[in-house]
Amino acid sequence: MPYIPPEVISEAKKIDLLTYLQNYEPQELIRFGGNVYTTRTHGSLKISNGKWYWFSRGIGGRSALDYLIKVRNMSFLDAVQHLAGQAAIQPPAFSYPAKQAEAKKFTLPSSNRTATHAIDYLSRRGIDHDILSFCLQTGRLYESHPYRNAVFVGLDENGTPRYAALRCEGFMGEAEGSDKHYSFAIPPQDTSDAAHLFESPIDLLSYATLLKLHGRDWRRDHMLSLSGVYRPKDNAEDTAIPAALERFLENNPHIKTVILRFDNDATGRLAVQTIRAVLPEKYEIISKPPPSGHKDYNDYLCSRLNITRAKPRTLDGR
Repeated sequence: MPYIPPEVISEAKKIDLLTYLQNYEPQELIRFGGNVYTTRTHGSLKISNGKWYWFSRGIGGRSALDYLIKVRNMSFLDAVQHLAGQAAIQPPAFSYPAKQAEAKKFTLPSSNRTATHAIDYLSRRGIDHDILSFCLQTGRLYESHPYRNAVFVGLDENGTPRYAALRCEGFMGEAEGSDKHYSFAIPPQDTSDAAHLFESPIDLLSYATLLKLHGRDWRRDHMLSLSGVYRPKDNAEDTAIPAALERFLENNPHIKTVILRFDNDATGRLAVQTIRAVLPEKYEIISKPPPSGHKDYNDYLCSRLNITRAKPRTLDGR
């Protein structure tokens, strides 16, 4: 086997797929909408934010090297030599600028010895105690110290915390360095090909509580929250897939149905239109906002339980 210097391999790995296609195979690249691209050969292969995913095959990656190996079926050696040869003839003009500063390190807020205040806060929002116990026991929820916020934890594929949303009466925020690709979620008890998408962890828990109130299995399907309100641009096709949803679908290629349970307002309706535009046609997309007259699922739950709900504010006081 021919020897390839490590520095050549390292340089080959730096070339993302969008950069490769724009520089060396522009005829193969098709703009899908906004910053999302696809290829002429494979319509279900989408490229966005420095990554690519082939939805019909359930495979993806970050680099052009991954693409040549997984999609073009090249050997590792041939793929590296191909990229090195192209770069030697024409150095690539990268599509994504180099990061100006190192990303902030993610650290979970300190944990309180008990979660009394967090449980009390969420109980006053109508959330069921059994559901809260599940979240506490699985590391998805705890109470911070010294501020006693409810902390909703987003876990990665290995169960490692990567995101934290902070909530208490009249306050909402997120931990510094949180990765929005990994938001708060509850997996199904068994396998499921359906996923319910919410704007916030409390809406997710409110819907789970409503299912339990109706005697239904609240862990039948996947439930995923976004990292706050999803605010697409005015042009629905000029916005990428929400980061949390994009990573979730990459990790769960068996998903067939996405149920959007967003707020009953203009922003929620625009978010539904956007996701319908940017998700591949392989998914059945269903919009299920709370019943008319209710802004979100916690508003609906509180109404059902005759609870008066306080309005939260963000870190900047709005």
